[in-house]
Amino acid sequence: MPRRPSSRPPEPLLRAVRRTGGEDGAWPWTIPALRALEELALDPHVTLLVGENGSGKSTLIEGIAVAAGFRPEGGSLAFGPDTRDEQPPLADALTLVRGARRPRTGFFLRAESFFNVATAVDALASAGDLRLLNSYGGVSLHARSHGESFLALALHRFGPAGLYLLDEPEAALSPQGCFALLRRIRDLADEHSQFVIATHSPLLLAYPGALIYELTDAGPVATAFEDTDHVRLTRVFLDAPERFLRQLLEDDR
Repeated sequence: MPRRPSSRPPEPLLRAVRRTGGEDGAWPWTIPALRALEELALDPHVTLLVGENGSGKSTLIEGIAVAAGFRPEGGSLAFGPDTRDEQPPLADALTLVRGARRPRTGFFLRAESFFNVATAVDALASAGDLRLLNSYGGVSLHARSHGESFLALALHRFGPAGLYLLDEPEAALSPQGCFALLRRIRDLADEHSQFVIATHSPLLLAYPGALIYELTDAGPVATAFEDTDHVRLTRVFLDAPERFLRQLLEDDR
């Protein structure tokens, strides 16, 4: 999927994320990758965070999002559900190094609380205000499948010059859906948008030119696509699934 020529400015919306506070003995600084975090440079277009469960990907995405002005449960800069009272502790310890541009729009997507976003959109529509619903394609997100609602969000709500923070968007998507999301990311990157995405998906990790950080006990480490643990393990499995499963399932017998 080669990049098309574009007039994208070199100036990102966010240049970097810098740790400026936090006590190492308290959560989330008990997570090794976050405890080792000092400054994380961001790609002007697409930065991907990958790591094992519990490595701190979602916590870091949430911290960046809240520091950028989004609500902890997700939504746009101007709209989102608000059922959590506490401020995520990581957000208070992060400083965003911003570029000269400011986002025209944006969205923080978290898979586990997107239901709450959809419910809030429907509540406004039921009260007679259809403007927000129309920005999501004019159909209730609850009337779509989980994957369809995610793609409707990306296709209809995401726009140019936006800041988009996505936490494991592949959770609801088929492989075909992941490819559709990749295409939308490319189109929006060509229109001066910036993405930071936490993912387990080798499909999303393959985005051309993306800056990939693997969250390790030594901190976030810039890693080539083919060198990430997720890609290497998936490749080993796909090369010989029967042998892989035989070793996995029978070794302990």
